[in-house]
Amino acid sequence: MDERTRYFRQLKRLRGSARRWSVLGGGLTAAAAVLTPYAGIGIADAAWAAAAGGSAVLAWWRWSDHRELAATPAPPPSLPEPGITKALGRSVLHEVRRQKNRYALRHSMIADSWDRLDRASQTMSGLAGRLTGEGETAVLEAATAEGWLRDLGQRAASVERAIPLGRENQRDALVRSHTVLAEQFTEGVLAYETLVAAAASYVAEDGHPVAESRHPAYFSLIEAADRLRGIAEGLAELRDTTARFNPASAGSADTSK
Repeated sequence: MDERTRYFRQLKRLRGSARRWSVLGGGLTAAAAVLTPYAGIGIADAAWAAAAGGSAVLAWWRWSDHRELAATPAPPPSLPEPGITKALGRSVLHEVRRQKNRYALRHSMIADSWDRLDRASQTMSGLAGRLTGEGETAVLEAATAEGWLRDLGQRAASVERAIPLGRENQRDALVRSHTVLAEQFTEGVLAYETLVAAAASYVAEDGHPVAESRHPAYFSLIEAADRLRGIAEGLAELRDTTARFNPASAGSADTSK
C-alpha cells in the first residue's frame, strides 16, 4: 500500500470514528437530559452523564484529528516500479516498431503473409511461458525463425519497391528475385504457423495428461456448488416449516384476512 492510499484510508477511518462518537455522545446526552428529571438524580444518572461527557470528548478529539490530517497535503501518487516501467516501455517500443514495419509493407505483395506472421508471433508469445521441458527448444527455434523471416520479408519488400526504378533490362531480373524471395517468405511463414500450432497442441496436452481427467479445482467447484445448493434448500425448508407452525405468523395471517 502506497502512502497516498494509506493517507486517504486513515482520513476515512477518522471521519467514520468521529461520526460514530458524535452520534453516541448525542444519544447519551439526550438520554441523560430526559431521564434525570424524570427519575430523579441518582448513581445511574451520574453514569449516564459521565458516559455522555466521555463520548462528547472522544468525538471532539476525533474531529480534531480529522481536521488536522485533512489540512495536511495528500502524498503525491507513487510512480510505478522501475521494473514495471521498463517492461511497459519495451512493450510500447515493440508495438511502435511493429506498426512502423507494417505501415512500410502496406502495399507490398507480402503484406498478408506479414500479418499472418504477426498473429502467429503474438500467439507464440502467449504460449512461451507454458512451454517447459522439450517445449523450451521450440521457443528458441521460433525466436530465431521469426528474426530470419522478418529480415527476409523486409528484403523482399525492398526489392519490390526497387522494381519500378530499374531499367527494362534490369526489371526482369528484379522481378525474378522478388518472386523467389516472396515464395521463400510465404513458405517460411507457413512453417512458422505449423510450429506455433504444434506448440499449442503441446500446451493443451501437457495441461491434460489424461483425456478423461479433470483438474482438482473442477471437482472443488462442483462440491462447493452442491454444498451451497443444499444449504439454500435447507434454509428454504426451515423457513416454510417455521411459517407453518409459528402461531404468531398464523395469527397475523388470520388478522390480515
